[in-house]
Amino acid sequence: MSIFKEIYAYREMIFSLVHRDLKGRYKGSVLGFFWTFLNPLLQLGVYTLVFSIIMRSGIKDYYLFLFVALVPWIFFSTSVSGGSSCIRAQQALVTKIYFPREVLPISFVTSQFVNMLLSFLVVFAVLIISGYGMNPTAMLFLPIVMIVEYFLALGIAMIVSSLTVYFRDLEWLLGIITMAWQFLTPVMYSIDNVPEKLKGIFYFNPMTPIIIAYRDILYYKQKPYLHTLITAVLEGVVLMILGFLVFGKLKRHFAEEM
Repeated sequence: MSIFKEIYAYREMIFSLVHRDLKGRYKGSVLGFFWTFLNPLLQLGVYTLVFSIIMRSGIKDYYLFLFVALVPWIFFSTSVSGGSSCIRAQQALVTKIYFPREVLPISFVTSQFVNMLLSFLVVFAVLIISGYGMNPTAMLFLPIVMIVEYFLALGIAMIVSSLTVYFRDLEWLLGIITMAWQFLTPVMYSIDNVPEKLKGIFYFNPMTPIIIAYRDILYYKQKPYLHTLITAVLEGVVLMILGFLVFGKLKRHFAEEM
């Protein structure tokens, strides 16, 4: 518990790093902060073209089916792949100043989380403008699913960011891993398309119940199934705890490895 007290004591540093990242992310670009909304829309356009027109999926309103899962997936994959280098990117701070090193992955993932929340404004707008609408009762579960995904992304970011300090190649390997991970997660297809004998394996993927829960709430406009929600919570909390344990073990020699 002492580390959480220390992290809380450095909360101003976390807020400062998050603000700096959000402010400087698109600095100098023509469209600036508009890329926060444009990036998921462009990806949505590409995937919709491929799976609705070229490789017909047969799913009604496929663009909505995909969009409500794509935005949280972008948050997760960016947190994992980009989070792997968040310690090395702050080498000057790590080698010269004392602060709880957990601040760095926390601030990075929090920045991506804020970015996802802003992107969800586009999701809500699309649902309303299209006439698809939302179920207010189901929407009450959305913050729970978002928080669980944050815990999951933070836990994995903790692990990969600490390992990358020692194994630099992991940073580049994660680009391939997250790409493969996306195809093994029901983002572009329904979990119902997975053969029954393989569904148990798919649920070992911690992002599977989270994506299913997002889709239940926003696309099917229904409350997530209890077993889906419980699975997501358990996997998210376990991986966050594991992330803190691994990070705490490896952070002792960060400065020497830089």
